[in-house]
Amino acid sequence: MRRRFFVDHFENQHATLHGDAAHHLGRVLRAQPGQLYELSDGTSAWLGRIDLVERDRIDFTLLEQLPTFPAPLKTSLLLSVVKFDAFEWALEKATELGIARIVPLAAARSEKALLAAAPKRSQRWEKILFESAQQSRRVQLPVLEPLATPDVAFSSQYEGLPILLSESPQAVSLSEILSGSNASSVTLAIGPEGGWTDSEFAAARCASFREASLGKLILRTETAVIASLAVLNYALGKH
Repeated sequence: MRRRFFVDHFENQHATLHGDAAHHLGRVLRAQPGQLYELSDGTSAWLGRIDLVERDRIDFTLLEQLPTFPAPLKTSLLLSVVKFDAFEWALEKATELGIARIVPLAAARSEKALLAAAPKRSQRWEKILFESAQQSRRVQLPVLEPLATPDVAFSSQYEGLPILLSESPQAVSLSEILSGSNASSVTLAIGPEGGWTDSEFAAARCASFREASLGKLILRTETAVIASLAVLNYALGKH
């Protein structure tokens, strides 16, 4: 299976790969003129043939447009900041599972030192999303929003069915909420290790979020990301 790389744009049946991606393809993968790779500009995908390999630049000729398929489910993930190794692992896996938008949350129970350092990590997080999207052969990159507090994020106009993962005994199961739904978009909020505060629950309810449970087991934040997205894709990703 051919590797896929993102380029800035296609123009006159040509495309150019720059920067770190070009360096990786040219120096690490030892790309040579004549080799074929898949390319995406975020809208369409083409099969490209390498014409020129330089240190931080690779030129392609576009040979044929590749079929692309619109995602059957558009999901926005409101993800509370947790320890960076776990948070970044969750970003990678969410991208592989087709997430469209990610909003890092400064939840009340997120560690304050992590929140203070989070803005400086945004470039690294963008790179994780970029590399994961290439690896999983996506056509579009997920959007990474700036850090936001839960009340601001909950009240923003994100698309689709709003769901808040909850450990509350009163929360209904995620599968029950999704049963019979034909939603084509979902906004999913996942809290920090210490859970949501009462004020965060109240803000979510005011924004019409429905509380959903993944069962009796207590999952880490990054595990909840994978479990819930897999359930959403299975239940709603068949349109």
